Amino acid sequence: MLTHSRGTLAQVSKQLSHLEKRDWELWLIVSITGMLASAGLLALLFHAAFKDDTVHFELTISRPLVIGLLVMLALLNTYLVTKRFEVRRLREQLISSTLQKQVIEQQSFTDPLTEIYNRRSLDEIAGRLINQARRRHTPLTFLMIDADRFKQINTRFGHLTGDFVLAEIAGILKSAIRGSDAVVRYGGDEFLILLADTTASGAQKVVERIHERVNEWNDAGNLEEFRISLSIGVAEWQEGDTLDEMLDGADRKMYEQKTPEMPQQN
Repeated sequence: MLTHSRGTLAQVSKQLSHLEKRDWELWLIVSITGMLASAGLLALLFHAAFKDDTVHFELTISRPLVIGLLVMLALLNTYLVTKRFEVRRLREQLISSTLQKQVIEQQSFTDPLTEIYNRRSLDEIAGRLINQARRRHTPLTFLMIDADRFKQINTRFGHLTGDFVLAEIAGILKSAIRGSDAVVRYGGDEFLILLADTTASGAQKVVERIHERVNEWNDAGNLEEFRISLSIGVAEWQEGDTLDEMLDGADRKMYEQKTPEMPQQN
């Protein structure tokens, strides 16, 4: 997604440069035309002024010539103005279509409920971070996250509240990571975090931060007599590991963290 966006922006930049070149060419035509017209007029005036031994500026031009010049200048001006409006319209259309395309692409890679990356974007994001870790010889850690007893939330409070809780969890996860990291809605009530330049031990600080913010959310009384909790599995990428292997490893670690479901107090 990010690679494609950079390619789109590069293409738009090239097209805008072409339009700017056309606009500059029109201004060049206007300038050259004005200079030629001025030079022609001055030539006529100086020829008339120094015709004999006296200096005078009496100049006689035939009516058809004057009309022809005026018509030519009017047509040229109309042509240039039309072309400039055309260039401006093309520029506006290009920018508008590019923005619309970027919005559509962003929406296709973003989960509409939680406003984080969706499963479709995972291959590109993970591939980019794995390639970066391989190239720079830096660590990369995956966190698989599951909302415990989420079905109970839907059953007890309704699906609208369930959607609200998912959006809140996504917000907590986003607030716990850096801009160089990524959080993905993996599916249903499962999320995935990719921590760049982070070891498994370093990722524990992020895990602790997430649990602290979940506890703060619970203490605020957002759900009546119900506290949400998250199970988090940590897996560090090693050279040769595939994306599927990383996901399976993080998923196993996450289920190892789960505790047996206990009924909530009424």
